[in-house]
Amino acid sequence: MERSAEIKDVVLYGRFGDLIEFSYPIGFSHWGMYEGDGHVVHFAVGDESELQRRFRVHVLQKVFPSSGNILLGQTMIRREQLAQVPVPTGARIKISNSSHDCTASAATDMRRRLYGLLGEVLEYNLLTLNCEHFATFVRYGVAVCNQIPLHKDKEQRSATALFQEIIAKKTVSTKF
Repeated sequence: MERSAEIKDVVLYGRFGDLIEFSYPIGFSHWGMYEGDGHVVHFAVGDESELQRRFRVHVLQKVFPSSGNILLGQTMIRREQLAQVPVPTGARIKISNSSHDCTASAATDMRRRLYGLLGEVLEYNLLTLNCEHFATFVRYGVAVCNQIPLHKDKEQRSATALFQEIIAKKTVSTKF
């Protein structure tokens, strides 16, 4: 299926809180949370200087063309149109709610977590704080990552705690 057809399928069948998997041809995936109306919230490249952007686009992505936007250092949890998420040629885009052995939370809980984290700038770490940790935390309330073989479907406690702490601080500050 072509990328545009895959995006149309997600928009047609996707519901708020669905896990969206961008499966890369080199064997790993980028993950986001479907917000609805063709939008996904995901770990994206954080704000960067022009020099950093040029290095990422003209050096890293030329050396590793199958890896999409390489996340290094700071990332930002962003809301983007599904079609605007930078993925490499050959990536598959699909709803992947059955990829984890967890039970989905109520939509109100997912919304609270999603909007509590939206716009946050975080230090990316492939093993302990990545896009799959974010997406699964929002959907299930626990951060898990199946791409790390030793920890398949096990909660990453440090990521879960960090996400909970960020949301708790925002909740406290908006009460006053």
